[in-house]
Amino acid sequence: MEPRSSAQDVHRCDLCETAIVHSYCDFCHVNLCKPCIGEHITDGYDQHKIVPFQQRRSTFINPKCETHPFKHCKFKCKNCENILVCSTCMASEQNGGHRFEELLDIYKTKKETIKNDAKELENCFFPSYEEIALNMDNQLSNVDGGYEKITTEISKQGEQWHREIDVIINRMKTEINEIKKKHRDVLQKHLDEIRQTQSPIKQTLQALRDIQESTEVFRTIEYISKVKDFSKRPHMVQVSLPTLDHEKLYSFFRHFTSFSTDTKENTSSLNLQNTSVRELLDEPELVRTITTGQHQYLRSVTCLEDDMIWVGDGTDNIHCFTINGTILQKIKTKSGKRTRDIAVDSSGNLLFADESKKVYQVKNGHTEELITFPGWVPCQMCVTSTDDLLVTMHNDDYTQSKVVRYSRSREKQIIQFDGEGKPLYSENGYIKYITENKNRDICVADYGAGAVVVVNQDGKLKWRYTGHPSVTKNKPFKPPGITTDSQSRVLTAGTDNHCIHILDQNGQFLRYIDNCDLEYPWGLCVDNDDTLFVCEFNSKGNIKKIKYLK
Repeated sequence: MEPRSSAQDVHRCDLCETAIVHSYCDFCHVNLCKPCIGEHITDGYDQHKIVPFQQRRSTFINPKCETHPFKHCKFKCKNCENILVCSTCMASEQNGGHRFEELLDIYKTKKETIKNDAKELENCFFPSYEEIALNMDNQLSNVDGGYEKITTEISKQGEQWHREIDVIINRMKTEINEIKKKHRDVLQKHLDEIRQTQSPIKQTLQALRDIQESTEVFRTIEYISKVKDFSKRPHMVQVSLPTLDHEKLYSFFRHFTSFSTDTKENTSSLNLQNTSVRELLDEPELVRTITTGQHQYLRSVTCLEDDMIWVGDGTDNIHCFTINGTILQKIKTKSGKRTRDIAVDSSGNLLFADESKKVYQVKNGHTEELITFPGWVPCQMCVTSTDDLLVTMHNDDYTQSKVVRYSRSREKQIIQFDGEGKPLYSENGYIKYITENKNRDICVADYGAGAVVVVNQDGKLKWRYTGHPSVTKNKPFKPPGITTDSQSRVLTAGTDNHCIHILDQNGQFLRYIDNCDLEYPWGLCVDNDDTLFVCEFNSKGNIKKIKYLK
C-alpha cells in the first residue's frame, strides 16, 4: 500500500507537497489542495474532472477515439468486431445502420464479473492451492524421515530373513541326511536281496561244474535243471539324488521346495518323501456311469465335492449332479448365451465363461461379472493352487491364441510365445483345455495342434506330447480335455480313439485307459481321491467314473 493511502499518514497535495489534500482530478489521478486546483486546470484541458477527495475514482474514464482525438468513445459497435466509437463516428456514413452498445453497460457487467472472479479466487481457488502447497511442504519435510524409517525396516527385515534362512538351511540339511539314510537303506535292501539270490546261484553253478567234470553216469542222469528257478531277473532299482528347485528359490524368496527322491523300478516309481504313492492299476475299473439326462454334447466337468459334480453341455445351462445323476442345482448364463467352460474356485464358487466374452462368478446364488475380454474370446479355464485363474483364448479373427493368468480380474501373466518367438499354441479357434499340475506346470490340450503343450509357471516350454504309436490306435491324436492327479500325472482325452492317455510329469507315456467302454471322451477331472470323471461327447449325456490307481 502507498504511504499516501495508509491510515498512518495524512494525504498531501501532489503539486505543492505540503498542503493537506482537498480535491482529486479523476482524469489525471492527481491529489489537489484548494490553492493548487487553479494551477492544475490552467493548461486549458477541458477534460479535467475535479471531485472531492472522498469521491475520487468515481468518474468513468472512456477511451479516446482513434479517429477523433478530442472525443471519447462511449459506445461499441455490435456490427464491427471490437470497434469503439464516439458520437461523431456513430453519425458517419461508414457506420450507417449499425447497432451500438453503451460502454458503461459493458463496463458494469465486466465489473461484476471481475468482482465475482476475485471473490472466487480469493475464497476458493487460492485457499485450495495454499492447502495443497502446505501439504506438499509437509510431505517434503517428512521425506527424509520416512525413507530413513523404511531403510531401517528393510535392515531389520534383512536380519530376520537371514535368521530364517539359517533355520531353513539347517532344516534342509537335516532332511538331506534323512533322505540319504533312506537312499542307502533302499539300495542296501535291494542289494541284500540280490546277494541272497546270488548265493544259491553260485552253489548251483559249482555243482554243475562238478557234474561236468564227473564221469558218473547216475549223477548226470538224475540232474534236474534249476535254471527256471533263477529266470526271473530282479528289478533294476535306480534311486535318484534329490534336487533343489532354483527357479522357485529365486521367485519366492522364502519358499524352499521339498527334496524329491524317487526309486524307479521299471516304469513305476517310489517317492521316499511320500508314503502315499499310488501306482496305476493294471486294468482301470469303470465304477459308475452317471446318466445326466442331458441330450446335448457334454463338454466340461468339474468336482465340487466327492459326491457332487458341475457339468457344462455347451448350452446356456449349467447343472450340478450327484454321482447318482440327481440334479441338485441348475444355473442359466446371465447373458443367455452358451457356456464355453466351467471351473470351481477354492471357496467352492462356480466360475463360467460364455460366448458374451466374459467370465462370471456364482457366489451365494448371485451371478456377477468377473472378467471382460475386449478383442479376445475366452475358451477354457482352470483355477490354480494359488486361486489364480488361467484362461485360454483366441482373438476375434482367429489368428492368435494365448494363455492369460488373472488374479480376480487383474491380468498377471501372458503366455503366448516360446523362447524363439514362435507361437506356443495353434493359431486358430480350436479347443484348448487347460489345467495346472502339482508342480505348477501349465498343461494345455491343444486340439488344433494335436498336442499337449506344457510350460513351467514362468511360461517357458518344457515339453510337447503328440500321441503314442500303437497298432490299435490308427486315428490322429486330437486331445480336447486334460487334467492332472495327486501324483503329478497328466491325463488327456484321445477322443477319436475313445481312450485316455496317461503321462508322467515329464511327458513320458505310461499307458492308455481304453477298456471302460468310452465313447468320444472329452472333458476330464479328478476328485480328491484321484477318481477320474470323463464326459462323453455324444447324445447319451453320460459321465464315466473310473478308478485307475491302486
